[in-house]
Amino acid sequence: MDNDKSLIHVRDCWKSFPGKRAGEEVHVLERVNLDVKAGEFVCVVGPSGCGKSTLLNIIGGFLKESQGDVQVAGSAVNGPDPRRIFVFQENGVFPWLTVEENIGFGLMSRPPREREERVTHYIGMVGLTGFEKSYPRELSGGMRQRVEIARALAADAEVLYMDEPFGALDFITRLKMRADLVRIWQAEKKTILFVTHDIEEAVQLADRVVVMSRRPATVAEEVRVELPRPRDLDSPGYLAARDRIFAIMGMDVHGGGSGDLK
Repeated sequence: MDNDKSLIHVRDCWKSFPGKRAGEEVHVLERVNLDVKAGEFVCVVGPSGCGKSTLLNIIGGFLKESQGDVQVAGSAVNGPDPRRIFVFQENGVFPWLTVEENIGFGLMSRPPREREERVTHYIGMVGLTGFEKSYPRELSGGMRQRVEIARALAADAEVLYMDEPFGALDFITRLKMRADLVRIWQAEKKTILFVTHDIEEAVQLADRVVVMSRRPATVAEEVRVELPRPRDLDSPGYLAARDRIFAIMGMDVHGGGSGDLK
């Protein structure tokens, strides 16, 4: 994929952190190459602790790469950008604000009528109509994540960086949130870069799944998921993509080890 066709462009990205001893370094990422087109939904999976979130934080501007070239929209990433918003697993909504106040937080510079219209629109889109005046403590975990997604959308972010946003939710809520996220993504045409440890989740959501190796991590392989949405989790195509990713990660379909991912 050429750089001029990519919204997110990562080339030869390395990242090391200082070790516990003087002069010691912990190498987390090496030779990572990644491209994401505008409007794509890309998931990143890999072994626990391999550096998936580190890569996302570098692309999002919260960490600086040790070496390499990281660009978004043709410009080098030198820090966070309000046009690109993070959605974390940890609850990121403001507990002292209501649902509508949280969603409208990034719209304070907009005219009041426009702000109200956008907040109402995205409350409806994420299925929180009737909860406008509720505080986060009065909501379930899934509902709080909906607030965070709506806030990012209302601010008109061009990219959503999502770091295991559904990891703390129960199984049934995760399934519902995945389906809702795909529906919202199809309607909004945003670019989503989504880190997850859940291979089933990645295949259900993504256009492409980027599989990272063990640390120091690089891109082991990319798996394109060319299946219609909503996806049938029992279809041969879905199962083949899932099993391919398990094989790349050196695991069998039940999660047991069948080799080492180099």
